Amino acid sequence: MNFPPLSDDAFDRYSRQIMLADWGEKSQQKLAVAKVLIVGCGGLGTVAGLYLAGAGVGNLVLADDDDVESSNLPRQVAYRETDVGTPKAKALSAQLSALNHRIHCRPVERRLSGKSLSLEVSLADLVLDCSDNMETRQAINEVCVTSKTPLISGAAIGWNGQLMVFDFARANTPCYHCLFPVQYDETTRNCQTAGVIGPVVGVIGNFQALVALQYLTQEEKPSTRFYQLDGHTLAWRAMTIPHAPSCQICQVQKLEVPDENLA
Repeated sequence: MNFPPLSDDAFDRYSRQIMLADWGEKSQQKLAVAKVLIVGCGGLGTVAGLYLAGAGVGNLVLADDDDVESSNLPRQVAYRETDVGTPKAKALSAQLSALNHRIHCRPVERRLSGKSLSLEVSLADLVLDCSDNMETRQAINEVCVTSKTPLISGAAIGWNGQLMVFDFARANTPCYHCLFPVQYDETTRNCQTAGVIGPVVGVIGNFQALVALQYLTQEEKPSTRFYQLDGHTLAWRAMTIPHAPSCQICQVQKLEVPDENLA
């Protein structure tokens, strides 16, 4: 694939990452044409969005149906007090565009579901799930499995954070539903009901952005893994995500793939 050349100004702006031995001008050119969908413009989405915009990801779609509230400001660090009452997707788009005028941000001021979610995922090279409810997470996972779109999912509550990487572009990849086979969270545990420490959200959002940049620029893609952060002890735990033999999402998709060896 032929990429458009970088301007002198762009080369200077991104010089600190371009000078990396495994980055160079080609990786920067890849970012310039990349399309990333961020679902959820809260603590995770704002932090990840800031670093992806700063790094030069050319096309960001920002989806959220909430407005900025004053209680968001301690952890949703892209917003300012003057943004209170403004739709989050719109406010985040303005902040990221102000950070980097070379990128294009498209706010989606509604909750993605059904056909609209499928359409946005199909247009993306990569999806960041920064949502705060089980129903949305399961819906994003199912669409990404179907479309074979890589998914980076984050979550944080209290002092604990989770990061999940799913490279659905690879065959036989386990999915979010394998780990959490529940469509709806009846207890509705989220930041609003259980509280959260802002920097924990920031750490997970930063790691979502880091994995996204690795996936978009590096030949060797991040492996499908589950990471858990204990904010009290600063300890990380990593594990391989096992296939759930009875998973209704990825195993069903696997069974539906036709065998090319059959007549």
